[in-house]
Amino acid sequence: MARGNQTQVTEILLLGFSCGQPFLFLLFLATYLVALLGNSATLTLTSLDPLLHKPMYFFLSHLSCLDICYSTVTVPKVLASGLGPRAAISYGGCLAQAFFLMSCAGAECALLAVMAYDRYAAIVHPLHYAHTMRRAVCRATAVGCWLWGMLDSAVHTLLASRLSFCGAVRLRHLFCDVPPLLRAACGNTWPSEVALHVASVFVGLGPFLLVVGSYLRILVAVLAVPAATGRLKAFSTCSAHLMVVVLFFVTANLNYNRLGADNSPLADMVVSALFCIVTPVLNPLIYSLRNQEVRAALRRALCRQQSSRCHGADVGLRPAPGGGTVGS
Repeated sequence: MARGNQTQVTEILLLGFSCGQPFLFLLFLATYLVALLGNSATLTLTSLDPLLHKPMYFFLSHLSCLDICYSTVTVPKVLASGLGPRAAISYGGCLAQAFFLMSCAGAECALLAVMAYDRYAAIVHPLHYAHTMRRAVCRATAVGCWLWGMLDSAVHTLLASRLSFCGAVRLRHLFCDVPPLLRAACGNTWPSEVALHVASVFVGLGPFLLVVGSYLRILVAVLAVPAATGRLKAFSTCSAHLMVVVLFFVTANLNYNRLGADNSPLADMVVSALFCIVTPVLNPLIYSLRNQEVRAALRRALCRQQSSRCHGADVGLRPAPGGGTVGS
């Protein structure tokens, strides 16, 4: 059914990644598996190890959950596009993918700001930290981050669902997102563009400034530490966190604010890949593997597993009352 030159869209073609590119397919697959394994390991450790039941690791578990959602929302569909001769997604599926992607983006912006404030409270105001970041506050804050991302995404997805298209919709992109839909639309896109720019201020720039402000206060406090080794360790940790945070916020801003029709499709896809595929791999590496407590928890988990196997073998081979061994 069509009205004038506007077409009722039933499916959308994704032209960013097609079959015949085995290197990219293997690269996306390996990246997805690493992100899934790393974030799942972090989520499991922070949930099961009692010594990691602290506000910092509580928020880290939510960050890992967000990164798993990021990867799962986008990469499997990209891989499916690379396997088949025709990469298509239903119109409803495209809007759903865009909704969940932007929900994760908004929630992660807020969560990174909360994690930075948590470190600020722990280092700069340690005497008040237990009260400031008590369990009820942490839970309410985490729920607020998820709801904030979903509310922001609902606005953009609703506006995108009202776009008009002329003819077949072809997105030169890896997956469905609001900016590629705006470039493919033939009607009025002004409300969606304004919403994206407003969100970039409140959802992106605001949390980013809070993150930078928190780490600056942390660095000022660290400079007062007399031990040089303590300063070096704190600088190393802060710089690693800031590197990942800056990468996420910069690529997210480029992804949702480069709306010009003359943008390079290749540049858009590279930015989106960094934003949605690479960052979920870096987060567990920077926040978890560089953390001594997480590494210690991983060693404890491996030791418990090894001890359980040894104990099971000992039980299976203990002497039986009449000679021989039990289980033989």
